[in-house]
Amino acid sequence: MQSNFLFQYCQKLIVISNDKRFVLLAKRKGETDFDSTFSFIGGKMETTDIDMVAGMKREKDEEIGAGNKIKILPNETYNLYYRKKDGSCMILPHIPGIFISGEIVINHEYSEYSWVPIAEIDRFEPKIANIPKFTRWALQKINSADDNRFVEI
Repeated sequence: MQSNFLFQYCQKLIVISNDKRFVLLAKRKGETDFDSTFSFIGGKMETTDIDMVAGMKREKDEEIGAGNKIKILPNETYNLYYRKKDGSCMILPHIPGIFISGEIVINHEYSEYSWVPIAEIDRFEPKIANIPKFTRWALQKINSADDNRFVEI
């Protein structure tokens, strides 16, 4: 029996290129709700994560490689409540970030990745519908943030 109080906390990283012209999207593989659909990277917090930033770093390391460096704004989130097809619920905070360096190597959760031009994000498919809106929000937050608000993961 499923409890009415259980939900997952699943952080998503909106990774913008250093020149602020592209957003990183990865195509989900084998996921019930969004199989073969491009999404932001990120995933569920685990009980072993010491804090939210550590959880974001772990997910980044797992999904695109530990050698990648991203500056994130951990205190800026665009939160989304989502009910999955199986009835379970998720809170999805979307966190803006800037890609600093590294080589993207996707894990088994994805079939491919793409640096999508932000100017073409509305036409790019197949993607989760909220990606254009969240990308524009992330770009605005990045452009207005002081350097001291970023944390490197």
